[in-house]
Amino acid sequence: MKTFLSIGTGPGLGFAVAERFCKEGFQVVLTARDLVKTQSLAERLTSAGYRAEGRSVDSADPRGLAELIAAVQNQHGSIEVLHYNAASLRKATLFEQPRDSFNSDLGVNIGGALVAAQAVASKMEEQQSGAILLTGGGFALAPNPDYLSISIGKAGIRALAHALFEPFREKGIHIATVTVCTLVDPGTKEASAVAEHFWQLYSQPKDSWTAEASFVPARE
Repeated sequence: MKTFLSIGTGPGLGFAVAERFCKEGFQVVLTARDLVKTQSLAERLTSAGYRAEGRSVDSADPRGLAELIAAVQNQHGSIEVLHYNAASLRKATLFEQPRDSFNSDLGVNIGGALVAAQAVASKMEEQQSGAILLTGGGFALAPNPDYLSISIGKAGIRALAHALFEPFREKGIHIATVTVCTLVDPGTKEASAVAEHFWQLYSQPKDSWTAEASFVPARE
């Protein structure tokens, strides 16, 4: 059974993407800082007959994140799909945000994605298959000075996907991002639609791989 690892699983987009892969027969490992909430999300999936578990990790802690990924690999074997969904959505301008919080935000918004990609890439390369899927955002395309740290973070996510796309494709690894140009609430049609975008990226034949998909909600 293939393993799907979600980093930064919340009740909205993160859960929706995990559930979408569950429906395709994946076992999923959900992770976030709050273990109780993460296990509750996993229980929602197991109660529906899927294979899921919840673990705790701080995506801003490089050592802890690498150790978590190694532990999942030791228990379940290779990770077929990594979904990096962690984000620190802070409303603060350049002058309103302390230096320490800015750096910690970047650690979550982009640093953790880099660490996670490093941690899974070697085994994916060995098996010549695997996907690294990143949750992007509209702030990558239209940065907002009132949300500076998440704007820079999402620009970094997009750059990471595009920069690594070709060298990873040569290794059999599909890295891609979905640029989500809206807020996504739990249990909504938007959450399901974005999850479907992630599944379609994973399902692309290798000769048709793309580095990015965009989700823009339809206007009423």
